[in-house]
Amino acid sequence: MPAPCPDDPSVDYSGRVSEQTQQVRHVVIVGAGMAGVQSAVALREGGFAGRVTLIGAEPHQPYDRPPLSKAVLLGTAEGSAFDVDFEQLDVELRLGLSVTGVRPAEHRLDTVDGPVAYDVLVIATGAEPQALPGAAGVPGVHLLRTLDDAERLRPVLAAQHDIVVVGAGWIGAEFATAARAAGCAVTVVEAADRPLAGALPAEATEPMAAWYAEAGVELRLHARVTGVEHSAVALDDGTRVPAGAVVVGIGAVPATRWLEDSGIALGQDGEVVTDDRLRTSVPDVYAVGDCASFPSARYGARLLVHHWDNALQGPRTVAAEILGRAPQAYDPVPYFWSEQFGRFVQYAGHHAAADTTVRRGDPDGPAWSLCWLRDGALVALLAVGRPRDLAQGRRLIESGAPLDPALVADPAVPLKKAVLAAD
Repeated sequence: MPAPCPDDPSVDYSGRVSEQTQQVRHVVIVGAGMAGVQSAVALREGGFAGRVTLIGAEPHQPYDRPPLSKAVLLGTAEGSAFDVDFEQLDVELRLGLSVTGVRPAEHRLDTVDGPVAYDVLVIATGAEPQALPGAAGVPGVHLLRTLDDAERLRPVLAAQHDIVVVGAGWIGAEFATAARAAGCAVTVVEAADRPLAGALPAEATEPMAAWYAEAGVELRLHARVTGVEHSAVALDDGTRVPAGAVVVGIGAVPATRWLEDSGIALGQDGEVVTDDRLRTSVPDVYAVGDCASFPSARYGARLLVHHWDNALQGPRTVAAEILGRAPQAYDPVPYFWSEQFGRFVQYAGHHAAADTTVRRGDPDGPAWSLCWLRDGALVALLAVGRPRDLAQGRRLIESGAPLDPALVADPAVPLKKAVLAAD
């Protein structure tokens, strides 16, 4: 049975279309990444005939972000623009336009070019990378979030500079992988005692430390950066690591600072707080993707998911709600993937809800999985080089079927065969 989902009863999630705007004429979407673009596409596919405006802060044609740390960074692809014909969809693009605030009571969006009126607003501004304290404006220090970031880093990799990556999270590992493929010497410094310490528990991440050495990457754990100097990174143990360039990957935060005085409820991480229909605390405003959290009845928790699949799925719920289609509660099984050091890593679910951990296969080998169960049912799965485990496991998480832990632990047994027979 799904666990009850705790939420704040003081917040009135009234983001449904208000009475005065039952005939929605103009939907404005802020954010031209996956969540924003898919919101526009879902509205048109659902039959919305009104005006749709998509606002993006970057001047580029809307593009997908995952290739930035792979093909675009290595120069094997020039870009990753979405295959969407905005003209045919009759979606107005306003690119290179920064949004500075919103006045919900007036149904007005404030931009650097003046106010924009809306009937319904969709917030899809995603997340922005955290900067390294004290490194702002220092030459040779890079982030990797935008197409411009990737283009600035391409010549760095081509010149085969010595590179220091700050942070052994997902983006740090993916960038280190690309830098090694380009022939760079790479050192990754991480303040925690293991890679991905903020994302996964130790039983999942401890085997990953060896991947760095196998790829020829020096991984320095328990290493805090105290400063970035000319051609070097200073650490708290007094050492200096030579660096022709520094790439910072220490996490991301919701890009919502422009909402701080709007009256729209924000969570402890700065994200927009929504209900299970992705409605915000004010009428006619929705939020979707990396910038929003939603209550999950499946996991009995509020989830903030910074991954591509969430940005792909959520817009369907938003569009259905705007169109008055009474969608089902938005409660997906979170999913993401990462390609690092020659391994395909996939994750589905939410492991914090588990009471049992079961390993499938040798963690020192090329392929293994880790399964998290609650009351005998699968709630999360990490698969390294075992895509079939992930595909079957994702369906088992959705079904909530009870499993035999002994069969789950046998990597020769397909996960779908571990389902206990009904009494």
